[in-house]
Amino acid sequence: MINSRPKNPVKLVGVDSFTILLVAFIFIYLLNNKELSYDYIDIYLISISLFILISYKTKIPKIIYLKLDKFIVTYIIIVCVTSVFAYFFPEILQNSSSIVVFVLALPILGFFLYFAAASIIEQHISDKEVGKKTLVAGIGNLAVSVEKEFKGNTIKGFIKCHNEECLVGEEKIIGDIKSIDDYLKDNAIDEIVIALPLKASKKIRNIMLAADHYGVRVKYVPDYESLFGKHYKTVRYGHIEAVNVRQLPLDESYSSIIKNCFDRVFSIVALLLLMPIFIILAVLIKLDSSGPVFYCPVRIGKAGKPFKVYKFRSMRENDIPTGGLLSTTKDDKRITRIGRIMRKYSLDELPQFLNVLLGQMSVVGPRPHRRFLNQQLQESVDKYMIRHYFKPGITGWAQVNGWRGPTETEEQKTQRTLHDIWYMENWSLLLDLKIIFLTIFDTKVHKSAF
Repeated sequence: MINSRPKNPVKLVGVDSFTILLVAFIFIYLLNNKELSYDYIDIYLISISLFILISYKTKIPKIIYLKLDKFIVTYIIIVCVTSVFAYFFPEILQNSSSIVVFVLALPILGFFLYFAAASIIEQHISDKEVGKKTLVAGIGNLAVSVEKEFKGNTIKGFIKCHNEECLVGEEKIIGDIKSIDDYLKDNAIDEIVIALPLKASKKIRNIMLAADHYGVRVKYVPDYESLFGKHYKTVRYGHIEAVNVRQLPLDESYSSIIKNCFDRVFSIVALLLLMPIFIILAVLIKLDSSGPVFYCPVRIGKAGKPFKVYKFRSMRENDIPTGGLLSTTKDDKRITRIGRIMRKYSLDELPQFLNVLLGQMSVVGPRPHRRFLNQQLQESVDKYMIRHYFKPGITGWAQVNGWRGPTETEEQKTQRTLHDIWYMENWSLLLDLKIIFLTIFDTKVHKSAF
C-alpha cells in the first residue's frame, strides 16, 4: 500500500500580499486614466507591509490552511488597516474613490488572482525533491555518491543487491533484494534510487582502448528505452546523472501548473453556475427520504492519501464512510427515487467540484476508489498503483470509454487501469477538454451507470 509523505503547511502570506498588491496597481492604473500615479500607492504599500508583519507575529498562516479562509482573513485585515490609515492620515490618500473601488472589487478580481498564484506556488513546492523518503538499491561507491548528492532527500536505508564492497555502513542496510516487498509494505517510501554499478562489456572496453590509442573521442548511448520504456527523463544531481523512470507529462512543472489553474478556475465557475441545481437537488433529497443531503465516503487519492469525497446522498442506507465494503448493484433497493435519477446522469458527483477547489481532486483524472477495493486491485492488476501518481478526477478517460461502474470481471479491472494509465501518459489540456465534452454530451457515458 502506498502511503503519502507528510506535507508541510505552505505559508501563503506572500501570495496574499502579491494578490492585494497586483489588484491595487490594476485599479490605480485604471482610475488614473491608465497612468500609474505614486500618490495612490503609499497607503497600499503600508497596508501590505503591516499585514506581512501581523501575519508572522500572530502566526496567521500557521493556523489557517484553507485558501478561502486565508483570502477572507487577508481581505479583512487589509480593509481594516487601509481604513484606519485613510481616517487618521487623509493627506496620504489624494482620491478617496480609489480605495472604495479597491475594497469593493478585491473580492471579485483578487479571488481568482489569489487562487492562481497560490496554485503556482504550491505546485512549485510540491514538485521539489526535498523531504522525499528514499531507499537506495546498492551499497558501494555509487550508493555513497547518491547519499552525498541527494541532500534534500531522507535516506531511509540501503538495499544489498549483490556482492559488492559495503561502503555505506552495515547499520544502514535494511535488507536484501528478497526482502524489499516486505519493507515497502510496512514503510512509507516515496522513491527508490537504483545505484548499482554497470559493468562494461568486453566489446565496449575494446572499442574505448582502440579509440584512446588513436585519439578518437567516444560517446556512449545507454539503451534506456529497452530497460525503462519510452517514458523516462535524464536529470542531474550534482555530478550524478539519474534517470526518472516513468516520466509523465504532468511531471513537468508547466503542465502541472496549467492543469492546477484550470481545475481551480473550472471548479469555481462550475460551483457558481450549478448552485441553483444544488439547491433544487438538496430539497428533493430531503423530501424523498430522511437523512443528510450529502454522503461523504473516504476515498484514496494522490500518493495513497485518504480524503473525504463530497456526494449527494442517493441511498436510504449508505455504507459506512470509512472502510465500507458494500458495492452498489444494479436495481439496488437502497437507491431512492431521486437518487436513481441523479446516479443515471452522475448528478450525485457534482459536489466533488468542491474537492477540486480544495486541491484534493482534478476535474479529469482516474476515479478514486474505496480503500478495500484499492488493495484488491493492487494485488490483482499489474501497475494499478501508478494511478496514484496524480490527483483523482470527477470524470476520466476510462469513464468516457465505457469503463465506469462495476469492477467485477478481470476485463473491467484491467481495462479501467489501462485507460487511466494511457491518460496519464498522454495528458494534454485538449485531452481534458475532450473528456469533459464527452462526459457532458456523449450519451454512451451514462449507459453503464446505476
